[in-house]
Order: sequence, then C-alpha cells, then structure tokens
Amino acid sequence: MSQNLIKKLIFPGYFLLLMSPLVLLAQAQKTTWRQATDAELASLLPARAHVEKEHIETEMRTASGIVNSRGQFIAGVVLLTAGYSAEGKYSHYLIVQTPIRIGRIALKPGEYVFGWTRSQAGDTLRVHFYGAATGSLVGTTEAHRIAGTSRVESLHIWPPADKALIQIGRFGISYELGE
Repeated sequence: MSQNLIKKLIFPGYFLLLMSPLVLLAQAQKTTWRQATDAELASLLPARAHVEKEHIETEMRTASGIVNSRGQFIAGVVLLTAGYSAEGKYSHYLIVQTPIRIGRIALKPGEYVFGWTRSQAGDTLRVHFYGAATGSLVGTTEAHRIAGTSRVESLHIWPPADKALIQIGRFGISYELGE
C-alpha cells in the first residue's frame, strides 16, 4: 500500500478518536426533562405556601412538575384560598428553578402565584402571574382551549419533549425553557 492511501485511512480514524469525547460532552450538557415524581414534588412544594403575608395551604394531590437532568424543577400546586385575602387574584403556586418563558412572560428562578379569569367568549383564560412574596403583578398571558379530547386537570406541567404546555383545566399555555 502506498503511504498516501495509509494516511487517508488512518487520519479519519485519529480524527474520530479525538472528537468522540467532545461529542459525549456535548450530549451530556444537553438538558433533558422528565415528569417529576410524587415524592419529588412532596419534598419540593410546601404544605403551606408563603404568599404575601400569609401561609396558604396547598392541595398536594394536584401537584405537577418537571425536573431536568441537573435537578432543577418547574413545579406547581393548587392553593386552597378559601378564607384568605386572595379574592380570586390567584389559585396556583409555582416554583421555577430555571428561567422559563410562559406565553409572553419571562420568569426568573423564584416563587410565583397565578390566577385566571375566563374570556367572555369562554375560549381563552387570562392568566395573571404575581411574585409570591410580594403579590406584585409580573405579567399576563392567555391560555387557549386544548384541541381534541384531553383529560381535565387542575394543573399539569408537561415535559417539553411531550407538549411544552402548562395545562389548567381544559386550557393550556405554551412555554419555552430559557436554559
């Protein structure tokens, strides 16, 4: 065999050998998300959420969330607001441990509460997000009726590989992760 032919056969092998750790590193850095387990949600979400000046009981059976391969959560739960000063302002508690854009609202890591009002036509919800500690409005977006037949849930946060959707009843708000 000629030396040129040997170089043509050996060089690609060396190149692949040198590049394979970089490919593995790139794959390892890609964050994957999955549905959080009930045990994970119970250890993360409070039994009583600190909202403004009150500690409002949560309904853990409604808890939903996702977790990434780095152990960061986006999780929420329904608040039991009867008897508190919420006055329809909010109904859900949300913990965000990585930046996320929900509808048109960019949320930084932190704790939030949100509530909704139905549009007159009934086909959308106006969803209002507030800082949990302050009650300050962060932003408002719309949830749209989910097409087809989907299970009605108080709250369901879908992993991005499935739907990238936060479901409230029969309505959903799309989201994007800001990793």
